[in-house]
Amino acid sequence: MVERVIAACDGAAKGNPGPAGWAWVLADTEGAPQRWQSGALGRSTNNIGELTALERLLSATDPAVPLEVRLDSTYTRDAVTKWLPGWKRNGWRTASGSPVANKELIQRIDALLADRDVAFVHVAAHQVDGDPLNAVADKAASDAARTQQGAEGTAADLPEPDPVAERPARAPRRPRTSRPAASAGTGAGSAPAGSGRRTLAARFAGTCPCGRGYGRGETITRVGESWGHPDCA
Repeated sequence: MVERVIAACDGAAKGNPGPAGWAWVLADTEGAPQRWQSGALGRSTNNIGELTALERLLSATDPAVPLEVRLDSTYTRDAVTKWLPGWKRNGWRTASGSPVANKELIQRIDALLADRDVAFVHVAAHQVDGDPLNAVADKAASDAARTQQGAEGTAADLPEPDPVAERPARAPRRPRTSRPAASAGTGAGSAPAGSGRRTLAARFAGTCPCGRGYGRGETITRVGESWGHPDCA
């Protein structure tokens, strides 16, 4: 039994449309990168870059060997796994009757997929702990789009993915507190009688001068020159 090899492909466009490129990286059955290739597309779209990357990957691999393709483009994945049969039945028109975009490129991919064992796996792009093959393909495609120069190589000279900044953890939101219904003589949005301080429901989330946040709809009041929690006033 021939083991399935793993690959990733990606496209990029600086402006969409703008200077575009494509890339793929091929790994062994354990997922270790073995070789890669990228190319420039001139002025094009991100979708064309993504589709071209898949076409070039399929053209560069042995159709007799099972293949796993990792990609971050839901458009490319859905085009070849969900929408393609319907497009062919409809004479290469969408359900609304419009011509299928990028038809010639998708038709070439369809021919390359014939009688092949190919599994598509969607992965999230630009993640701190994301798929390493996707990160290499993304970097190679981005470089090709930026420089308009293709390249290729092996595991010894893989493109170095740009570091991904880890998003700071969001501060926990202050629990909402319910307010008693306004009693007769106390208007909604005003403070209880005798408090001497007007309150209202926050239209947007914000941060109190005390440093804690408040959510949309929470009761706030003037705290110095800003707005914040009534108990900080």
